[in-house]
Amino acid sequence: MFIAYLKARDFPGADMARKFLQMGWTRARRYANHKGGRKYDAKTGKELPRIVDSEKAAAAAIFYERYVAAREHPQYRRLKEAHQNKHERK
Repeated sequence: MFIAYLKARDFPGADMARKFLQMGWTRARRYANHKGGRKYDAKTGKELPRIVDSEKAAAAAIFYERYVAAREHPQYRRLKEAHQNKHERK
């Protein structure tokens, strides 16, 4: 989807696709570090012990790789700069 948005010169779409990759990475890391995705105990508020789920950590690594590739993609960076110049910088 990210590449399709770039081909269409659709920066908002490409940016949302990049954000979904970033979310995939952060959520996969959360589940890799904490069983069930819970970082804190609901009753005590204390941080639960970390576990390492290698399968989920591998998924997080894939998401991270794709997220960085999207973030650093030359066409994405050009579209982002053009968008910022038009809408955010005055």
